[in-house]
Amino acid sequence: MEENMKHKCNFKHIHGINYSILAVSIMALLTGCNSNEDNNNHTQSTYLEKYRPQLQYTPSKNWMNDPNGLVYSNGEYHLFYQYNPNGNSWGDMSWGHAVSKDLVHWDELNVALPVEKDTNGNVVQMFFSGSAVVDTNNSSELGSATNPPMVAMYTSYYPNTTTLPNGKTVQAGTQAQSIAYSTDKGITWTQYAGNPVIATPPTGYEDQYRDFRDPKVFWYEAEHKWVMVAVLSAQHKAVLYSSTNLKDWEFMSEFGPANGVAGVWECPDLFPLSADGDPANQKWVMIINLNPGGPAGGSGTQYFVGKFNGTTFEADQLADNTPPSGSVVANGDFEGSGTYTDLGWTTTGDLQNTSPSAGNLSGQGGVTNYQGQRLANTFINGDASTGTIVSPDFQITNKYINLMVGGGNHPHDPNTQDDATVPAGDLLFPGANFEGANGALYSDLGWVASGDFVGQPIATGAIGDQQAVSGFMGTGLVNTFFGFNLNEQGDIPTGTLTSPTFTVTKSYINFLIGGGNHPYGTDGATAVVLRVDGQVVRTATGQDLETLNWTNWDVSEYIGRQAQIEIIDENNSGWGHINADNFMASDTPAKAVSTETSVNLIVDGETVRTATGSNAEALSWRTWNVAAFEGKTAHIRIVDKNTGGWGHILADHIMQSNEVKQIANWADFGSDFYAGVSWNNVPDGKRLWLGWMSNWNYAGNIPTSPWRSAQTFVRELGLKTINNEVKLTQTPTENLISLRNSSLFNLKKETKLIAGISPFGAKKIKSAVAEINTEFNPGDATSIGFKVHAGDNGDETIIGYDAVSGEVYIDRTKSGDATFNSSFAAVHRAPLNFSPSGTVKLHIMVDTSSVTVFAGEGDVVLTDQIFPSADSNGIDMFSEGGDATLKSLTVWPLKSILAEK
Repeated sequence: MEENMKHKCNFKHIHGINYSILAVSIMALLTGCNSNEDNNNHTQSTYLEKYRPQLQYTPSKNWMNDPNGLVYSNGEYHLFYQYNPNGNSWGDMSWGHAVSKDLVHWDELNVALPVEKDTNGNVVQMFFSGSAVVDTNNSSELGSATNPPMVAMYTSYYPNTTTLPNGKTVQAGTQAQSIAYSTDKGITWTQYAGNPVIATPPTGYEDQYRDFRDPKVFWYEAEHKWVMVAVLSAQHKAVLYSSTNLKDWEFMSEFGPANGVAGVWECPDLFPLSADGDPANQKWVMIINLNPGGPAGGSGTQYFVGKFNGTTFEADQLADNTPPSGSVVANGDFEGSGTYTDLGWTTTGDLQNTSPSAGNLSGQGGVTNYQGQRLANTFINGDASTGTIVSPDFQITNKYINLMVGGGNHPHDPNTQDDATVPAGDLLFPGANFEGANGALYSDLGWVASGDFVGQPIATGAIGDQQAVSGFMGTGLVNTFFGFNLNEQGDIPTGTLTSPTFTVTKSYINFLIGGGNHPYGTDGATAVVLRVDGQVVRTATGQDLETLNWTNWDVSEYIGRQAQIEIIDENNSGWGHINADNFMASDTPAKAVSTETSVNLIVDGETVRTATGSNAEALSWRTWNVAAFEGKTAHIRIVDKNTGGWGHILADHIMQSNEVKQIANWADFGSDFYAGVSWNNVPDGKRLWLGWMSNWNYAGNIPTSPWRSAQTFVRELGLKTINNEVKLTQTPTENLISLRNSSLFNLKKETKLIAGISPFGAKKIKSAVAEINTEFNPGDATSIGFKVHAGDNGDETIIGYDAVSGEVYIDRTKSGDATFNSSFAAVHRAPLNFSPSGTVKLHIMVDTSSVTVFAGEGDVVLTDQIFPSADSNGIDMFSEGGDATLKSLTVWPLKSILAEK
């Protein structure tokens, strides 16, 4: 795949290392040793870096995303994946390669399909997502009867119009399907001379040549043929083909649009499973990955259960857009001919005296999936308009509020303020506010420039064709979108500005920041850093917005020390610039101004539930569980505080109900499972899969180096009838048991868990990598669960069951570093029914930088990344609101998959 179109180190061959010492070093990491904060100079992995997963595969260095080509052959499980061999951000897409004999420990091999470039370094072909098979009968004639080939089918991306050596011509931007083959166990690969084997989309969809990708191939034994499913991503369609030789393909059918359609469809899969373990009750499962529009925002993975007859797939049951039973609250269907005021709603800002829209507004396109004739739409003056639309009060009388939401993905942040109130303070030094004479240079104010910053005049706003820059104070600011000597505006320039030395005199440094979101310590940083005694101790980056906003650093520990501010632009690609202004010393931290586009439920003056869009004009259903507020008076507040890209919000049909409006079956309700795909050719008939453990909302900015992104650990799939519905279930691969050490805690008998008292007692349990298996009856408790990666600094990730709402959740609002994206610090929830015995089962896997929860029968799964401090490794259990009954509980520390290398 590509982003929203979208190494040569073998673990076993790290020569000269004493492996027992390496194992001890890794175990030290797991119990809290810290690594160097300044990662920018890392060029090769030590496998001991901060945040390096210890249960899940990561490449030694560089960027990785979707798993590709999962296939079993000759005793090895092959994992190919989207990989950038030349950097730590998306680009130069190639196929990385790793193998495993046990699905737990992985050996990284050479790049299988490296990006192709011409003699000038320009990309000729990139290798997007796909799959691999073992052509056992040599149907392709690319191997032999005694040495059948492994054949990979992938999407060739051609950025430029090209005539290939075989005479075929492809248009610029084409995504076409190609094959390559290997006869040496996947080590070396040869591209088929007749590529691409499917050069264009099916008849009728020829104009979708830029969005035709991600082929998954499998052998269909019933008709002795190969079947391939790919996607027309922008059309929300899966397309199915067949072949007898892997080279010549015939279009068979299409499926979709259906269920989740808020983002593009990507990375499909199609496979059979026996429901409830009964071979006579075989179902087929269609996997469709979606970006954005996932249940936690951004990327997500949905599935359909149905029938496949060798030609077409038919889902047993599909969601529709029909509202659930219930009643619309406060004229929240926005029907009628008047203004918001006529409907009883109040408006502020640019939204005053406006009316609900009948679809698109001027300059807007693609508003769909709303109910009736009208909806709330803040695209009044394009994305420049801001304001609120507030409903009259109503009483909460039902368990759920269902509503339709679209527009921009800018979540509500409780730590922001509605206006730009600035705490009292003093400039850190003269020139810290960039106010100077007309035409003055940054150097005239005492800043030392390097690179392209040398000789640059102080910016006074937007430069060249830059979007409007706002939010700065006075007339001057730092804006690195200046081009070379102002002859060429844009993101190309790089360099630094370093402030004069100053003394830290107060507890906080407040300043304004905007521009690109590229954190310090990653390739292509656009950042502001604080150096004390030459060491970087604080960092900040933009949010891909030209509106500057307040941020703060707590520097109380450095009072009296000498320091400098450094403004860094190392990026020459999209949003490759940084804006900054007004560095002030203060006794009070500045709060950022809200930039949300959201729909919020307000109870007792507090925002208790919130939803934002998915950067899509198609509205989709959201559900709030409001059982805890039954009988309370509430109102809805639609908020648009954003003037950047997707700076608007859409809402419609806000209604109370005792039913959840479900738009899709989600394979994972967390934020960090995407591009899930299964293995071909597994010998025992099991269906195994994994996914990319990240989210396109922030994947490029997570604070890891020299690698970026992990694959999840392997999960086994099944189908089980739960509450009269066939559900996909997942369990961690049983081989992970081999990583267990002696248990840290093992409950001997059923125990009452008294509210506020941990079952671990005075014993402090610590492990940064652990497995927790428990079953409990919530009893009178309103919430029960665990705090993991807990530290003295306030870090904690909460994994719990909300007995009032009937939901399992992960709360990562205090999980560690979340500065790289405003939507990261959030709570992710999923509905969970009691077991037939009235209990809740949780199986939790804790890694250095993630938590994965398998709840119930494995039909509810949540995967979330976290970035805690290295010494935040405490584990505790809690019960709130009353006593619960603990049926079973075992906590194991786990060995690293790297410890034996």
